[in-house]
Amino acid sequence: MNDSPLHLFGKKLLQAHSIDIEKKDKAFAQRFFAHLDKIEDLFNEIYGANAKRNAAFDALLNSLILHYQQRPLVFKNKDDQKAKQTHWFLSNQITGMSLYVDRFANNLEGLHQKLSYFKELGVNFLHLMPLFESPAGESDGGYAVSNFRKVDAKFGSNADLENLVQKMNQAQMYLMLDMVFNHTSHHHEWAEKAKAGDKYYQDFYYCYENRDLPNQFDQSMPEIFPETAPGNFTYIPEMNQWVMTVFHHYQWDLNYSNPDVFVAMMDNVLYAANLGVDFLRIDAPAFIWKQLGSSCQNLPQAHTLLRLLKQCVQVASPGMALLGEAIVAPYEIIKYFGTDEATAQECDIAYNATQMALQWDALATGDTRIMLAAQDPILQKPYGCTWIAYTRCHDDIGLGYDDAMIERAGFNAYHHRTYLKNYFAGIQAGSPSAGALFSVNPKTGDARISGSLASLCGLEKAIEWKNDNELQNALKKIILMQAHSMFMGGIPMLFYGDELAYTNDYSYLQDTGKSYDNRWMHRPIIDWDKNEKRNTVGSFENHIFLATKKLIATRNSLTILSDVKNTTWMPPHNIHIAGFVRSFENKKLYCVFNYKDTASYLTWYAFKEHGERPSKLLDHWTGQVHKVGNDHEYFVLAAYSFALLEAVD
Repeated sequence: MNDSPLHLFGKKLLQAHSIDIEKKDKAFAQRFFAHLDKIEDLFNEIYGANAKRNAAFDALLNSLILHYQQRPLVFKNKDDQKAKQTHWFLSNQITGMSLYVDRFANNLEGLHQKLSYFKELGVNFLHLMPLFESPAGESDGGYAVSNFRKVDAKFGSNADLENLVQKMNQAQMYLMLDMVFNHTSHHHEWAEKAKAGDKYYQDFYYCYENRDLPNQFDQSMPEIFPETAPGNFTYIPEMNQWVMTVFHHYQWDLNYSNPDVFVAMMDNVLYAANLGVDFLRIDAPAFIWKQLGSSCQNLPQAHTLLRLLKQCVQVASPGMALLGEAIVAPYEIIKYFGTDEATAQECDIAYNATQMALQWDALATGDTRIMLAAQDPILQKPYGCTWIAYTRCHDDIGLGYDDAMIERAGFNAYHHRTYLKNYFAGIQAGSPSAGALFSVNPKTGDARISGSLASLCGLEKAIEWKNDNELQNALKKIILMQAHSMFMGGIPMLFYGDELAYTNDYSYLQDTGKSYDNRWMHRPIIDWDKNEKRNTVGSFENHIFLATKKLIATRNSLTILSDVKNTTWMPPHNIHIAGFVRSFENKKLYCVFNYKDTASYLTWYAFKEHGERPSKLLDHWTGQVHKVGNDHEYFVLAAYSFALLEAVD
């Protein structure tokens, strides 16, 4: 500790809270002082000129100390264990699954009873979709939170969550929960007080007495859901004011230009940490700062706030990693890891949404040139950070890569995007896909894609058509897509039901709270009788479950698949094959994927361009050993197949 006024003030705070800086709390005190200057710098960058600055900064530091003191010993010990590993979340030993508790197992108690299912599959990391109180009919799938500290009764109680966390820790499983950082439900206590006329809480949101400023914002702000929630402001009659509601009318955007908002939300973040959360998913971080004349997305102040959040977490709960749920343009997503002197000091993890969309592009076209053309921003991820790698999630599929990437591969961007949308919506002649278009913008023609992994891969139509050839192709596609995500780099995140090839669930159409949102078609209600078919030899459930289990086990067995920024793309010797090399020390693993519906040929020379030339290659997927042939000879990949090839003596 130095003798600056800030550090002397910090020392007084620790003494006031009876922090033992020499013995019991020494590690915390060291973290506190190590991060204190950066916390102040970042806080001042946003709030230095704010009249509330001093009181809010004091409140923030007191909050860090209090939450550390309240942190259960079991999680402090877990922090210490993680600290002994170098970036523990880069390990090849972590495989996740995201799920809706009520749709998967009815409630938290039911989920507790299903932990053996995850062990059987090999999953040791669960992302539980929003659990906290959210009004029925106005929940946005749980992302309209009315109480950040109370489990919604439909899932059970806070005690049920605590019990589940305890059992997961005993099973050495990791937990991720959501923090909806951008907005609250209009039924949140803060919003209710604002409606009642409390000016303090009205300042927690963007509230305007007339349409002058809202109209100015709307000139540059895009609409997120133009079909179902047009506009960015909602008139609130109780207040006779307009409130910013970027997502839905019932989700009020928080005003982070008010430092009291950041301090209050930081309290909620640290509350979640003390529940035992290993990964905190920060929802919609791109939107948290608003500025007139801008799109109100991806602004520099949003990154400053995330860096401040990260510094605070490292002090009070250093074992909790931060996932930034920023589904943004490829060159923007990299910024959420931190840039310049703050590289790798913002979010620890981000969704590799670009690669996910590129895989769907390749599946629809049988052509991997766009995938290769789009890799530059993905490869800029800094060491010490990682991706969530996935083929499906609860959300829609947005074709978020740039038009320039499409054109660089030789395609017309507009026609190509139109083809993809028509293909996955099943409109394109001959398409086996059974998806649907989501959030169609009639002004721009832009749209995103809904549908389960299996239905988008053709299984639903194959069953309907009773076409065995299409069914076999669909099963191959499912495994191909999962394999690419599994071995690309990052933490693989399965979406529940995909491990058993669930097709679209159309029961949402009977629920008035969901029928307007076709994303619910790929959020199935799990039928546990169907899940038992994983044990029925010859069923497609058995086929996909065993393949998924094998993918996970294969990844677990290969240390080279840890994400140590060790992915290099192979040059394109065949436009139907995507190939990359995972390297570590003196080992290389060649991962090649055929997106064509027929066999594709890859010259053996492709395996001789990366250092020492191998003579034999072991395929970790099939167990087969291949002798490397001459440059004019070929390694043959069957339709929709892949190989994981490592040099052997």
